[in-house]
Amino acid sequence: MTAQHLYYLFQCFFIYAFLGWCTEVAFAAFKERRFVNRGFLNGPICPVYGFGVVAVIHFLTPLRSNLLLLYLGSAILVTAIEWLTGFILEKVFHNKWWDYSNMPLNLNGYVCLLFSLIWGVFCVFIVDVFHPLIDTLLSHIPFLVGIILVCILVIAGLADLYVTASGILKLNKRLEKMQAIADELHQISDKLGESIYKRTITAMEKQEEFKDTVSEKQEEFKSAISEKQEAISDTLADVSDEVKERITLLRRSYLENVKATSHMQKRIMKAFPKMQSRNYKESFEDLRNKLKEMSLKK
Repeated sequence: MTAQHLYYLFQCFFIYAFLGWCTEVAFAAFKERRFVNRGFLNGPICPVYGFGVVAVIHFLTPLRSNLLLLYLGSAILVTAIEWLTGFILEKVFHNKWWDYSNMPLNLNGYVCLLFSLIWGVFCVFIVDVFHPLIDTLLSHIPFLVGIILVCILVIAGLADLYVTASGILKLNKRLEKMQAIADELHQISDKLGESIYKRTITAMEKQEEFKDTVSEKQEEFKSAISEKQEAISDTLADVSDEVKERITLLRRSYLENVKATSHMQKRIMKAFPKMQSRNYKESFEDLRNKLKEMSLKK
């Protein structure tokens, strides 16, 4: 591969990554009636589109005269890239960014047959109709200007990737803290619940000792209920001020973690509505719900 061809592929990558981002934004606007930055990065590019189209152009342009082979090759190649992208992102960041699990003939939820067939149609259109127009456009860009633009875009893209990756890793750490807080609150709740259970079960057992007359049963039932209420009150009264203070501190810390979610982290969660955290699923869903509640209150 010559330097000239590599430069050409970089140009194509950024053009199609930008057009892919435009497509995602338009689809989200049509579906949700509002603007949503649907890219993985903060900037207006979707790298998976860039990689997919560049791979098709580089490897499959020789098949342009055979539409069937071009279609099949495009569908297979783009599907492989989409699956690999989803797999790598999940392994690196421990999050699943999109999920086709509810679609028929899907593979690990990363890809599905329907979208593979659609990508094949789009790629045939791009190679056979649209890309020749892009070729003409690129031929009018002076070489020096093109090199400068590509260098600027590469530097900006790498900086964006660093910021995004850093934000996602910080989000995972925040979810880890929230999960630890939730686990401790559950442990405290379980201990209190067990104490209440032991005290109230004794009172409830008295129902089995009811006498034959209705009036006696009613009196016994009232007595059992009264003792149950007293047992619960005694248990709550026995909770030390230290435990109460600890519960208050944990709840406050939990909410502080929710409020500390950065704009970039919120954008990622909006951009990928089916995003899932593999290690902290409950905390992630609770964070998403609380952020929605906070946005509605504004």
